[in-house]
Amino acid sequence: MNDKIINIENCDVFQQNSQMVLHQINFELYAGDFCFLIGKTGSGKSSFLKALYAGLPIEGKQATVVNFDLLKMKSKHIYELRRKLGIVFQDFQLLSDRNVFDNLDFVLKATGWKNTLERKNRIIEVLEWVSLSTKLHKRTFELSGGEQQRVSIARALLNNPQIILADEPTGNLDPAVTDDIMALLYSISQKGTAVIMATHDYRLLDKDKGKVYKCEGAKIQLA
Repeated sequence: MNDKIINIENCDVFQQNSQMVLHQINFELYAGDFCFLIGKTGSGKSSFLKALYAGLPIEGKQATVVNFDLLKMKSKHIYELRRKLGIVFQDFQLLSDRNVFDNLDFVLKATGWKNTLERKNRIIEVLEWVSLSTKLHKRTFELSGGEQQRVSIARALLNNPQIILADEPTGNLDPAVTDDIMALLYSISQKGTAVIMATHDYRLLDKDKGKVYKCEGAKIQLA
């Protein structure tokens, strides 16, 4: 059996103001899993993803993510946890004043890659993976929405994460482009990187591709 890389047992998630947003969560994820996290806008999907990367407080019986104990997490270890996670947002969050290469190089420099050639080779590698190797020197605002999301997925892959957390990654894309992004995310999971995709679009669900958790009524349960 694959390694369990997320294990949440009977946990609650809180906003920074101590208001509880999710209650008695049980959730598990294994290496290479593809997991849908479905629910209406505002149901707590994003809050759960934030809790997984130590962006929101979580309390309960057990909460481990890639061998980090969220219940005992010290602030100095949050950076180490996040290096093992790749995060993809709905609104891309790219630097519009820089080209594709410089967007990715910025992340590598910020995460400790010192060698210029190693950074260049890694950037070329992830851009080939997302089929954008010809867009290296394009400014991000010159790209289509689908291409910008591919850049953000490439950015998430830079440090060989064990898990991709994708928060409504197709929310701003048209259906045809959405299909392309979904195929890319599936391919990532098939290469061993687990993917959690939060979405309110029930049309995207494919239980043959992975497990489905539903976020509703402050709970997260297998659908």
